[in-house]
Amino acid sequence: MYTSKQKLIRRLKIIEGQVRGLQNMINNETYCIDVITQTSAVKQGLSNIEDLLMEGHLGHCLVNQIKKGQTDKATEEMLKVYKLKRK
Repeated sequence: MYTSKQKLIRRLKIIEGQVRGLQNMINNETYCIDVITQTSAVKQGLSNIEDLLMEGHLGHCLVNQIKKGQTDKATEEMLKVYKLKRK
Protein backbone atom coordinates (compact mmCIF):
# COMPACT_ATOMS: atom_id res chain seq x y z
CA MET A 1 0.00 0.00 0.00
CA TYR A 2 1.63 3.20 -1.18
CA THR A 3 -0.47 5.58 0.92
CA SER A 4 0.83 6.15 4.44
CA LYS A 5 -0.52 3.34 6.57
CA GLN A 6 -0.31 5.41 9.77
CA LYS A 7 -2.27 8.25 8.18
CA LEU A 8 -5.06 5.89 7.12
CA ILE A 9 -5.18 4.13 10.49
CA ARG A 10 -5.38 7.48 12.30
CA ARG A 11 -8.28 8.59 10.13
CA LEU A 12 -10.07 5.26 10.60
CA LYS A 13 -9.73 5.56 14.37
CA ILE A 14 -11.31 9.01 14.19
CA ILE A 15 -14.21 7.57 12.20
CA GLU A 16 -14.49 4.70 14.66
CA GLY A 17 -14.87 7.24 17.46
CA GLN A 18 -17.46 9.15 15.47
CA VAL A 19 -19.50 5.97 14.93
CA ARG A 20 -19.36 5.18 18.65
CA GLY A 21 -20.53 8.74 19.23
CA LEU A 22 -23.43 8.14 16.87
CA GLN A 23 -24.46 5.10 18.88
CA ASN A 24 -24.45 7.20 22.04
CA MET A 25 -26.43 9.93 20.31
CA ILE A 26 -29.10 7.44 19.28
CA ASN A 27 -29.19 5.88 22.76
CA ASN A 28 -29.54 9.36 24.29
CA GLU A 29 -32.25 10.32 21.80
CA THR A 30 -30.22 13.25 20.50
CA TYR A 31 -31.97 15.69 18.20
CA CYS A 32 -32.26 14.18 14.70
CA ILE A 33 -30.47 16.98 12.88
CA ASP A 34 -27.47 16.63 15.18
CA VAL A 35 -27.31 12.89 14.42
CA ILE A 36 -27.60 13.54 10.69
CA THR A 37 -24.82 16.11 10.91
CA GLN A 38 -22.59 13.50 12.53
CA THR A 39 -23.47 10.81 9.96
CA SER A 40 -22.54 13.27 7.26
CA ALA A 41 -19.15 13.79 8.90
CA VAL A 42 -18.58 10.02 8.97
CA LYS A 43 -19.45 9.70 5.28
CA GLN A 44 -17.08 12.54 4.43
CA GLY A 45 -14.33 10.90 6.47
CA LEU A 46 -14.76 7.62 4.58
CA SER A 47 -14.79 9.48 1.28
CA ASN A 48 -11.49 11.14 2.22
CA ILE A 49 -9.98 7.72 2.96
CA GLU A 50 -11.17 6.45 -0.42
CA ASP A 51 -9.58 9.46 -2.09
CA LEU A 52 -6.24 8.82 -0.39
CA LEU A 53 -6.30 5.15 -1.34
CA MET A 54 -7.28 5.93 -4.91
CA GLU A 55 -4.57 8.57 -5.23
CA GLY A 56 -1.95 6.11 -4.01
CA HIS A 57 -3.22 3.34 -6.24
CA LEU A 58 -3.39 5.47 -9.37
CA GLY A 59 -0.07 7.16 -8.70
CA HIS A 60 1.89 4.07 -7.79
CA CYS A 61 0.27 0.69 -8.44
CA LEU A 62 -1.28 1.46 -11.81
CA VAL A 63 1.84 3.28 -13.01
CA ASN A 64 3.87 0.17 -12.19
CA GLN A 65 1.39 -2.06 -14.02
CA ILE A 66 1.62 0.13 -17.11
CA LYS A 67 5.43 0.11 -16.94
CA LYS A 68 5.32 -3.69 -16.83
CA GLY A 69 3.06 -3.77 -19.91
CA GLN A 70 -0.05 -4.79 -17.96
CA THR A 71 -2.18 -2.12 -19.60
CA ASP A 72 -5.34 -4.25 -19.78
CA LYS A 73 -5.19 -4.92 -16.03
CA ALA A 74 -4.52 -1.24 -15.32
CA THR A 75 -7.44 -0.17 -17.51
CA GLU A 76 -9.79 -2.65 -15.79
CA GLU A 77 -8.77 -1.37 -12.37
CA MET A 78 -9.17 2.29 -13.37
CA LEU A 79 -12.69 1.58 -14.63
CA LYS A 80 -13.55 -0.40 -11.50
CA VAL A 81 -12.37 2.41 -9.23
CA TYR A 82 -14.25 4.97 -11.32
CA LYS A 83 -17.49 2.98 -11.08
CA LEU A 84 -17.10 2.41 -7.35
CA LYS A 85 -16.45 6.08 -6.69
CA ARG A 86 -19.55 7.11 -8.62
CA LYS A 87 -21.84 5.14 -6.28
